[in-house]
Amino acid sequence: MREIIIDKNESQQRLDRFLKKYLGEASQSFLYKMIRKKNIKLNSNRAKPEDIIQEGDTIQLYLSEETIEKFRTKKVEVKSSLFPNILYEDHNIVLINKPVGILSHSTGEKFEENIVDSLISYLIRSGQYVPRIEKSFTPSICNRLDRNTSGIIIGAKNYQSLKSINEAIRDGHVIRLYKTIVKGIVQKSTEEKAFLSKNEDRNIVKVYEDDFNGAKEIVTRISPLASKNGYTLLEVQLITGRTHQIRSHLSKLGYPIIGDRKYGNQRENSRFRENYGLENQWLHAYKIKFGGLDGPMGYLNGKSFVAEQKGKLGTIEKDLFE
Repeated sequence: MREIIIDKNESQQRLDRFLKKYLGEASQSFLYKMIRKKNIKLNSNRAKPEDIIQEGDTIQLYLSEETIEKFRTKKVEVKSSLFPNILYEDHNIVLINKPVGILSHSTGEKFEENIVDSLISYLIRSGQYVPRIEKSFTPSICNRLDRNTSGIIIGAKNYQSLKSINEAIRDGHVIRLYKTIVKGIVQKSTEEKAFLSKNEDRNIVKVYEDDFNGAKEIVTRISPLASKNGYTLLEVQLITGRTHQIRSHLSKLGYPIIGDRKYGNQRENSRFRENYGLENQWLHAYKIKFGGLDGPMGYLNGKSFVAEQKGKLGTIEKDLFE
């Protein structure tokens, strides 16, 4: 028999979800069967899959050590050479300014530098995360950006911060603001609604004015910050968060993002490629506003963080609008 003592990084989640992470190679049907047959107990009592485990609880696994080790998720220590560009850090979170060209997370294929692995490597090197003593938790990110979109990514150091921020994002309490430069003059702030359908094979989306064949509704708020010489610097807020939403929605509205190879204007793209070496969309997740966080995460409520765009993005903005 193996006994597991629950700590803060495992607490306040369903028993079956913890078990699926702890015994990651076991099937859900196997875990449910073991719970039903009392081979898995909570605090030495009969358990149910939906039981919420708390810090200090004990889980008893009446399984052989051979069976447990066969089903244990093997943690591989990530060795990323990418040091995260940290905007802010405390005992719960890390805010990272992701550069253009870097993935938010691994694709699961061959290794490629990404923000999640760089976060984990940083926390290991700094002694804030020790994989061998963690039962199931691995530091993760709360939001994602396309490879060629730069800006703020929220990294969570523990389960409670990950859960709390993910819930606040889902409920619309964490405001994520983007800057982008589009072709055309946007006269006023507006909230636009449409429907988006994704082609999974081509990784491209299409936007429709009306519901079309199961397309998902999208809502995008846009506010002009500056307009000059036929271009507008926009602030964009995602009310819904769909794949390529900002890029495809603005293009459908007649305001293609400069540099956008999938949804942009190719003539404009060529101009900025020749003059600035811009190879991808000018889109930067520049600001985060926290709200709706309860309990120990409440200290972040009302706080805002800004990541200024640098390099060619900053140069283009200055040349066009200053």
